[in-house]
Amino acid sequence: MIETLSAALPDRIERLTATLLERADAAGVMLATAESCTGGMLASLLTDVDGYGHVFDRGFVVYSEAAKCQLLGLAPEQVDRCGAVSRPVAVAMAEGALAASDAQITLAITGFAGPGAPDDEPGLVHFACARDGRETGHREEHFGDIGRGEVRVACLGVALEMMIAALDA
Repeated sequence: MIETLSAALPDRIERLTATLLERADAAGVMLATAESCTGGMLASLLTDVDGYGHVFDRGFVVYSEAAKCQLLGLAPEQVDRCGAVSRPVAVAMAEGALAASDAQITLAITGFAGPGAPDDEPGLVHFACARDGRETGHREEHFGDIGRGEVRVACLGVALEMMIAALDA
């Protein structure tokens, strides 16, 4: 099913991906992503399943604070005040991706996949899922210091679950 990443991803991630794409297709809904710590992994995953390219609109990889502001319309003051890894920034990223795309559902991820500055908590990740006409959902996860790759894969599972829930809402 998923050719590019399948060897590196748990079966659960593949199943969630297929479920999301099938349900989005059936509902006529397009998806978009706004990713920081996952560096585009979710967007890549959503383009790996044959026959569903029309369901995915675009992905924003916004690793730097400047990119978050330039591509998604976040106010620099908001990022400075709240920090790039925070609920308000995740929500603004998801809503900015919704405004800057043709998608009806967007998912934003911002976090610390590994060690960073002394006060950064490795594995702290904020997710936000926006859908046209609905309140933007948020989820905070504390995956712990399990390694960059493991945090990023764990993020995929949470992101897919949130997008499926947004379809079902």
